[in-house]
Amino acid sequence: MVARKKRSLYDPLKRAADLVCAAGALVVLSPVLLVIALLVRTQLGSPVIFTQERPGLDEKIFRLRKFRTMKNIDPSHGLVTDAERLTRFGKRLRSSSLDELPALLNVVRGEMSIVGPRPLLVRYLDRYSPEQSRRHEVRPGITGLAQVNGRNNLSWEEKFAFDLQYVDTRSAALDLEILRRTFSTVLKRGGVAADGHATTHEFLGTPSQEREEQ
Repeated sequence: MVARKKRSLYDPLKRAADLVCAAGALVVLSPVLLVIALLVRTQLGSPVIFTQERPGLDEKIFRLRKFRTMKNIDPSHGLVTDAERLTRFGKRLRSSSLDELPALLNVVRGEMSIVGPRPLLVRYLDRYSPEQSRRHEVRPGITGLAQVNGRNNLSWEEKFAFDLQYVDTRSAALDLEILRRTFSTVLKRGGVAADGHATTHEFLGTPSQEREEQ
């Protein structure tokens, strides 16, 4: 089900700021992007960029771009966990959040914003409650309110609560505060992985009783 459209007068200004900032960052950080690309190619091989379909604004599907942090696995090896695929180099790249830099291209293309709810997996779409699906009323972001309040240490319900808080209260002041706190979060490298997981546990949906109460 497509999320209800709820636009803000701030949205056009936010899109213009995203375009200018993302394009500028790609130019300024191009040497960093080149070095990381070479390291990924050396450590993990090709492809350097990982792409995956994710739902964005109004649940429109786009291809998210990130630097690859996991090894390719031969299907004949059977089912392999993310923990087995995530190399020491990949863990360091992921913990630094530098693997997210190619998503700036998604921002330039208008598929993402610098700040917003993180884009999750397409298969989660049918698992959201109607209220949770409202996270798609805005463009997904590289960083967001949930990311500066615990990241993957949060439960799914807590993450969605922060996402909806952002949807309903988004403003320039809030975006700037999230960006300020993002730098601190990245430096501390906290909450990159949930306890007992290489990344995070899968969202399996809201229990039917909770759905009815919402």
